[in-house]
Amino acid sequence: MTVQSFTIYDLFKRNGKIYRNRTAIQTESQRITFGELFDQVNILAGSLNHKGIKKGDRIAVLAKNYPQYLTLMGGIAALGAIMVPINFRLSADEVGHNLTNTEPVMIFVDPDFEKTIADLRPICPSVRDCVTFGPGGEKFEPFDSLLSGQPAKAIDLSGDDPYIIMHTAAVQGKPRGAIISHHNLIACSIQTIGVMNLTHLDIYLNILPIFHIAGMIAALTTMHAGGKNLIISKFDPKIALKTIQEEGVTLIGDFPPILFQLLDEEAKGESSISSLKNVLGVELPETVKRFEGLGHGQFWLAYGQTETMGLTSICLNRERPGCAGKPGPLVNIKIVDEFDKEVETGKVGEILIRSPMVFHGYWREEELTQHTFRDGWHHTGDSGRLDEDGFLWFAGRKAEKELIKPGGENVYPIEVEKVILEHPCIHEVSVIGVPDPKFGEGIKAVCVMKPKARLTEQELIDFVAGKIARYKKPGYVQYVDALPKKGDGSIDRPKVKELYGKGRETFDERR
Repeated sequence: MTVQSFTIYDLFKRNGKIYRNRTAIQTESQRITFGELFDQVNILAGSLNHKGIKKGDRIAVLAKNYPQYLTLMGGIAALGAIMVPINFRLSADEVGHNLTNTEPVMIFVDPDFEKTIADLRPICPSVRDCVTFGPGGEKFEPFDSLLSGQPAKAIDLSGDDPYIIMHTAAVQGKPRGAIISHHNLIACSIQTIGVMNLTHLDIYLNILPIFHIAGMIAALTTMHAGGKNLIISKFDPKIALKTIQEEGVTLIGDFPPILFQLLDEEAKGESSISSLKNVLGVELPETVKRFEGLGHGQFWLAYGQTETMGLTSICLNRERPGCAGKPGPLVNIKIVDEFDKEVETGKVGEILIRSPMVFHGYWREEELTQHTFRDGWHHTGDSGRLDEDGFLWFAGRKAEKELIKPGGENVYPIEVEKVILEHPCIHEVSVIGVPDPKFGEGIKAVCVMKPKARLTEQELIDFVAGKIARYKKPGYVQYVDALPKKGDGSIDRPKVKELYGKGRETFDERR
């Protein structure tokens, strides 16, 4: 440990003393103070230590939002272990890849996913112990059994030690694990508290999943400020709106269609959204305008990646409507051309970032890490421009890192294309992002079928949904006679987007 370190465990320790009797976590049936939470963290760390968990060991978590999720984050931090949060929307094969990639020695699961993990055990020999947030059984030890015993003493750590391995969307068909340190999360938390003026009076409703960097940062930031985390395992607009009114929720994170559904629910007149001072995330402009038109709260625009803690640039929508925020107080951003030379103000290029919020590289991907960090900057693979006032404007993704974001999730076209090409009726495909009225951006597959093949749009959609996470399936399918090609014979993706990326209709040109 260095004198400059402040770890996630230190966050729990500090708040356990300063805000000991204030509520840290609340559900419909449970209330945990900061003091109780810190005590639980230490006892959990003792139980993990008794099971042989040591610094650097990976511990996976496959669960919806549970209060135990946050307790576990503290216990893992105390021992210098590394958490591997897994997206519960992934298919079993995708979950298996994340496990075999990181080789955890222990896994914590939601009762809904016990069977998934039991089925995957044969390909995950590294896993010694399985713990459930449910009642437990023959193969799964109940989490509550770990909350008795002797507390462990936290080990000496550096703030730059790895704390999270969070898998990003798949590039070339293979998800990559971003290594996130204690200081990465602490830096983002401090910046967010400062920019948004969050205090111990704030109450955050955990609508976004904690396995997602945006959900994790929002929960930790609220905790760091001494505020209250309200936990709900699943988003239901009626229940969420009722909770906002009854508990005086001041903050939520947002990806389409969350805010839209909350506003529609409020319009019914049964509950009010008036306590909601701050909404942070990505949303359709018309929805933001509708929310701000109520006169109660403000919407924060932001840009970021898993690799940069999700909140690299941030500003109020009213400061510069439609932008992607302004670089945060701990962030340097520059825009470069294809030769990594800085471009003039207002010109589009690749977004490069330098900040204590930048992750520490990709798990077991040294060559890729060095390439991403070349010249001392994190190369995002995203395109954008900085205007004369320093506001960032997002302009898409570079061709090799094109990304589609339906409802805030990350989907790389090549991953979907790889699955579609497994279908015996498909000859060629190009997957693109298109406007979507519900999720902001939708997934569209433009396909060429093999001669004499017949396949309906829905049959192809169902085929993809059976292979990978359902949020990655195309919502739109269009069959064409041929795809535009470049001089080298490869598919001209920009041309495909130009020809087929505007409409949202699903139809078959060959019929």
